[in-house]
Amino acid sequence: MAIYHFENNLLTEVQKTNFLVEGIRERQHLQSALKKQIEIIAPNCLVIAEEFSEWSESQRRIDLLAIDKQANIVAIELKRNETGEFMELQTIRYASMVSTLTFQKATEIFQKYLDSNDDGEDAETKLLEFLGWEEAKAEDFASDVRIILVSSNFSKELTTSVMWLNERDLDIRCVRLIPYKFENQIFVDVQQIIPLPEAESYQIKIKQQSEERREARKSSKDYTRYLFNNEEFNKRKLVLAVVKKWIAEKSPQSFEELTSVFPQSLRGGKLFVTENEAQEVSQRQDGKRRHFLESEDIIYFPDTTRYAVSNQWGKGNLVNFINHAKNLGFQIEEVED
Repeated sequence: MAIYHFENNLLTEVQKTNFLVEGIRERQHLQSALKKQIEIIAPNCLVIAEEFSEWSESQRRIDLLAIDKQANIVAIELKRNETGEFMELQTIRYASMVSTLTFQKATEIFQKYLDSNDDGEDAETKLLEFLGWEEAKAEDFASDVRIILVSSNFSKELTTSVMWLNERDLDIRCVRLIPYKFENQIFVDVQQIIPLPEAESYQIKIKQQSEERREARKSSKDYTRYLFNNEEFNKRKLVLAVVKKWIAEKSPQSFEELTSVFPQSLRGGKLFVTENEAQEVSQRQDGKRRHFLESEDIIYFPDTTRYAVSNQWGKGNLVNFINHAKNLGFQIEEVED
């Protein structure tokens, strides 16, 4: 939609321009103006740093770093171009870097920012006053990170990415700054385009419903226990116990002998992997184990090969395993609550 100047019952179209043509620089002009009036793009936020780069082994910078009234961190990235090129990926990296920010560290950062602007105020006092806290609440600080992208326009690829990420519970907003020129005066039209303001409350409601569904799924987690060999086991340990019991009784001499009795297909994938492979999987998962890796749980064969048993069992594939174990003569009973 066009913007018009109205005077003497006459509408004159205000011509759109761009920041580059008008000599308006990203950091020197736009960023300088917005940090003083952050409510224009980020209501209820307090800027605590500009060109923030206090992380190890990186020279990347967040244009503006802020805190909102809920004590969430807000990473703000500015571009004056017409596409917002790769802003979402860039700022996600930044958000992850500041996600561990503590109240104490934020106070130190804020104090440097105040001092650099000759503000003369105490950072902790100002931050506590902004949050409405009488004292620091470390456990309530930086529980989430929000992202605000500001540009004169955004590519379709970027907006599609942002909407997809927001559906997966990130909080990313896109604010468009469109410059206009009329009689040597520059006007800026500020529009939040993602999420649309009229849809935002609805999306918040949907997000809350999604969180409730996830919690419900967690609360319905399968805690069934099984009685085997006069001991109780959860579903993961049951599989390990059955395999170890069979090995103790039969003393298989090779991996092929083991899998002839317990086929890999029992888990819908690999029931057993080499110990080295299991260790590699754990490393890729940041230490989270997908197999039993304690020394007493590793399966050893005379040819020095070593194997680990998968611990990834759900109700579906466990039923197949239990039925197979019962066919082998093992007694397994579900424990009643």
